[in-house]
Amino acid sequence: MAESAERPETAGTATGSSGGAAEIHFPCESCGARLTFEPGTTVLKCAHCGHENTIPDLDQPIQEIDFRATLESLKERAPESTERLVTCESCGASFTLAPDAHAGECPYCGSSVVTDTGEARQLKPASLVPFQLTQAAAAERLGAWLKGLWFAPSGLARYARNEGGFLGVYAPHWTFDAETASRYSGERGVFVQVPRTMSTMVKGRMQTRTVMVTETRWTRVRGFVRRHFDDVLVLASRHLPQKLAGKLFTWQLGQLVPYQDAYLAGFRAEAYQVDLEAAFAEAKEIMAGQIRSDVMADIGGNVQRVHEVETSYAKISFKHILLPIWMAAYRYRGRAFSFVVNGQTGEVRGERPWSWVKIGLAVLLAAALAAAVYFLTRQ
Repeated sequence: MAESAERPETAGTATGSSGGAAEIHFPCESCGARLTFEPGTTVLKCAHCGHENTIPDLDQPIQEIDFRATLESLKERAPESTERLVTCESCGASFTLAPDAHAGECPYCGSSVVTDTGEARQLKPASLVPFQLTQAAAAERLGAWLKGLWFAPSGLARYARNEGGFLGVYAPHWTFDAETASRYSGERGVFVQVPRTMSTMVKGRMQTRTVMVTETRWTRVRGFVRRHFDDVLVLASRHLPQKLAGKLFTWQLGQLVPYQDAYLAGFRAEAYQVDLEAAFAEAKEIMAGQIRSDVMADIGGNVQRVHEVETSYAKISFKHILLPIWMAAYRYRGRAFSFVVNGQTGEVRGERPWSWVKIGLAVLLAAALAAAVYFLTRQ
């Protein structure tokens, strides 16, 4: 079945837009200033007067959705729209949001706004992991990571803290479940010791001796393996740095909660740019690595050769979810370096500069130690 378009009740107020989307704003009930989601809590908090709105706990299960039925449903839907006009309820200004964003800030007064996905994309997130780390905590994790880098320029952590700014983004992801059945053909290699006769010159005379050498004996094999895949994760954003955000592996998806707009207040959120079918193609590549490992284990022996694997997929289901990421970037000596911090667990992935002075000194030190060892062993 396709995902439901229904939305739970939120702490915001909704208005219509020319693009057919509902924009949800979060003004403070006490003073009218902006409310933002407080990471690690279940409240929206006013930065001006401290007023808090509690986000209701929705007692709803996180459901898997049938993959093939959803693809058929998508074929019958209207094309996606490309632009939406948003009216800020706080100051009355009108502005547009890109088609691949559905949360942001008013450029005139800074109020948080979440726009319902409407026609801007075809599938809506049904669940998300709320931010657990504050911006300050994310900065601490990044600083600790930078300090632990070998051969980094001196003062890099301090420089990054002074120069870099953090941006909180809910990144779109797909998760896939599937039952796979794979038939394979290959070869099993077993090490055996066999005698070999060798002739060598010893003190000017040719001598023959027998030595044992290791050879690999190959046997052709065929077989069949099965695997249940659960929550294979695929990043659905093309804007976030794939080589960084796509390598955040410590997500705890057991902490998913039903989607509510309130969790997005004060943060940016992207709509997916990798559609469902393309995402499953990426998921199959991830699954293929595990299936190959299963095949090699099933072949057995000391070494394996895999010639062919044919895999069928059944009971395919998916979830469309949002995951929290803190992003940071700064320039160091004319070059840009990006970092991402898992907004749930604090895992850090990033690019880093190298101190060639430190590397050069390390090479010289290693050469000096090698020379000293050589000199001592020659005594």
